[in-house]
Amino acid sequence: MSLYDYQASLDIRSRGYPFYGILMAAIRGADTDNLEKLKAMWPEVVEEFQARYNAPGGLLPGEKP
Repeated sequence: MSLYDYQASLDIRSRGYPFYGILMAAIRGADTDNLEKLKAMWPEVVEEFQARYNAPGGLLPGEKP
């Protein structure tokens, strides 16, 4: 990590993004090794992210916009 990363975390936090939104952003930007680490910690979030990624508009079956 770097000072830039730390300062970015302050900006992200100040905007009030929800934890799972930040986690899904990390999943979206993760390289292979880091994705495996995220999957080990939050397998259900990675699974939901993948389902939403492949669903039209990110909507899962039965959800309405």
